[in-house]
Amino acid sequence: MFHILNVFYLFSFMLMASSVLVTRRDRSDPFLLPPVQHEDLEVVACSPANEMDMMALDGEHVWHADFIQGKGVVTMPHFLVHPDFPGFYERAEKREKFCKDNLKTLRLEMKDIPDPLDPPSSLLYPAHHAVLGEKNVLVCHVSGFCPAPVQVSWMKNGQEVTSGSSLTIPLPSRTSSFTQISRLDFIVQFGDVYSCSVDHQALRKPLTRTWEFQVEAPPGPGDGPAVLCAVGVMVGLLGAATGAFFMVKGMQLIGPS
Repeated sequence: MFHILNVFYLFSFMLMASSVLVTRRDRSDPFLLPPVQHEDLEVVACSPANEMDMMALDGEHVWHADFIQGKGVVTMPHFLVHPDFPGFYERAEKREKFCKDNLKTLRLEMKDIPDPLDPPSSLLYPAHHAVLGEKNVLVCHVSGFCPAPVQVSWMKNGQEVTSGSSLTIPLPSRTSSFTQISRLDFIVQFGDVYSCSVDHQALRKPLTRTWEFQVEAPPGPGDGPAVLCAVGVMVGLLGAATGAFFMVKGMQLIGPS
């Protein structure tokens, strides 16, 4: 369990290193664009029962160390070219050892600091435009909570979903809170109701969002005649106004008899 307090955590420890990368185009480029800034974030955290070593770029989680499987995991989308992270996992192991070796001292120094407790908020939406009968991914975006992590569960038509879901590791933000994202693979079917429930120690009861495929209603049978009727009325009024205008002009030209 990770608790945030600037760069340190009560009963655990976290160190965040942030830097700004500036990419520049060749000045001979006739279509020269202004420099683009990218912010990368590196997080090292530990507690008596958990460890975390991860990297993010522009707020997106790109790599983390999986200490259970003993390897680094690249979490960038499959359609992007994945960079290599040589030696990163071995470095993560050394940093986690250093982190845990200093836990006792840090806990004594921070024992009087209150434990922050912020409840999460969540959003539930499909990753792609929902088309009946096609594969899609439901995204449950959980943010603004502290400490980490949250527990996320999925339901389909009132039944627990036990496969096809994933949950990212907690991603810290500059607002002293965390974000986690859970995804569920599914096939869009009419009548299926999905729900994402988030549990956290700052909540009295789980926070639940639901999603159901909605068929876009076609125009009603009375819409066409109503539109034509409105257009007819407008044309009639315009004709009457035009006739009245020319009648007045004609009377002015003839003059009084």
